[in-house]
Amino acid sequence: MKFVKQLFDFYLNSSIHVAISVFSLVWITLIEFGIPYDKSILYFAFFASITGYNFVKYFGVAKFHHRSLANWLKLIQIFSFFCFLLMCYYAYKLSTITLMYVGGFAMITFLYAIPFLPKRFFLDKQHNLRSVSGLKIYLIALIWAGVTVLLPLINNDYYIDTNVIITAIQRYLFIIVLMLPFEIRDLRYDSLKLSTIPQKIGVKQTKLIGSIVLGVFFFLSFLKDDTSAMHIIISIIITGITLLFLVYSKIEQGKSYSSFWVEGVPIIWLILLLLCY
Repeated sequence: MKFVKQLFDFYLNSSIHVAISVFSLVWITLIEFGIPYDKSILYFAFFASITGYNFVKYFGVAKFHHRSLANWLKLIQIFSFFCFLLMCYYAYKLSTITLMYVGGFAMITFLYAIPFLPKRFFLDKQHNLRSVSGLKIYLIALIWAGVTVLLPLINNDYYIDTNVIITAIQRYLFIIVLMLPFEIRDLRYDSLKLSTIPQKIGVKQTKLIGSIVLGVFFFLSFLKDDTSAMHIIISIIITGITLLFLVYSKIEQGKSYSSFWVEGVPIIWLILLLLCY
């Protein structure tokens, strides 16, 4: 049982779970726009997510404790290195224009973790985008929307029309709501200088605003051309599941509530779509 717990902890801490969620959202985009399974962009998104997330999460830890890293962190570093190599392998298979967009998202991710601007622009000593007051949730949502909607379509030469723009906006709103349980959980740890949504308006109002945003996410589906009844039904289910996770989120929550269950909603979404095809 101890080994199973350690394996589960590694699964979460090494960002495999979040990478599967990103993988799922990319595949959802391919399905919704009638594009065949694109192994290159799917596997690139998976390995890039592990590389990027682990870089952001553990850069500071590794930087200051590289001589005395805990065994679990060393293992994650080794794992991340091999994921980086696989990311490069699949990046080589992507189109040139896709790689240009990847470069933009990679730069944002890099600046999110690395100090790069003068101290006066920031509210604490980190000096990176992650430390800018109120920016974190919107920046992450922007990256997720770009990677999971735009990249798979651009890599398949899909014309960016109104449906694509609506889908990108939906994905952006969905990710913001999906992150709110994390922000509620992190109220115990986040510096007040970060000005997260729950810090600024409280937990109750955060849930209310999140519910409204989730409603906008759902009703945007009706603005798309040729939206099928099946997609509407799946949207209702996913909206309902996400709403329940948001409503029942609290500051004192189990480790797996947000990190596993909330982050697993895109996986449920993909499974529902695959079952209907």
